Amino acid sequence: MTTAIILAGGLGTRLRSAVPDLPKPMAPIAGRPFLAHQMDHWIGQGVRRFVLSVGYRHEAISGFFGHNYRGAALDYVVETSPLGTGGALLLAAAQLTSDAPALLLNGDTYFDVSLAALSARARAHDAHWCFALFRSADPARYMGVGLGGDGRIEALRAPEAPLANGGVYLFRPSALEGLAQDAGRAVSLENDLFPQLFARGQRFAGLECAGDFIDIGVPHDYQRAASVLPAMNATEPAHAIAD
Repeated sequence: MTTAIILAGGLGTRLRSAVPDLPKPMAPIAGRPFLAHQMDHWIGQGVRRFVLSVGYRHEAISGFFGHNYRGAALDYVVETSPLGTGGALLLAAAQLTSDAPALLLNGDTYFDVSLAALSARARAHDAHWCFALFRSADPARYMGVGLGGDGRIEALRAPEAPLANGGVYLFRPSALEGLAQDAGRAVSLENDLFPQLFARGQRFAGLECAGDFIDIGVPHDYQRAASVLPAMNATEPAHAIAD
């Protein structure tokens, strides 16, 4: 059973003008929370448990979804103060009970990634981390990642690279061992933890994915999200499938 951690605790300040009263993952898209669309995608590929790291207005998320959504179990960990993406991951990863590969997802990003393909790339390189990458024409917003021809990530930051980090990762929970000093404090996944683990020699792989990508972190992209998310999700009423 694949477990997915979703980082859903951000304040969403850039989106506040468009969605003033909700945590960002609950922003409505075609009448349903963005988080529902995101979980639908992964449930369709076999994910049966989600660990949601929540913070700002977390009651809106847990009150809507409860502990079961479309047959998938939902567990929550609450950031009593903002922990950043890295601190939120460490908090949530404590809920993982085995070293089976787990997914890590950003709660404001939808990326049509094949879990089977991502898993195959991770196995091929015996990778601790496997990144889903997309082609970006906006280096100011999305930092490029240096991917070698063999599928290994050679540089976490490569400003001129055409491929960018899509916020979907497959990882081994044991890759986080030795980070106890960071537990409970605010750290960045991208700026602190990844560089630290890369420097330790952990293996990072990457997979270019051609599927649709949308980051609703800014109002412009939020407004176009309904045209990107799968129509079959948008036509299904939220109350019919939320527990």
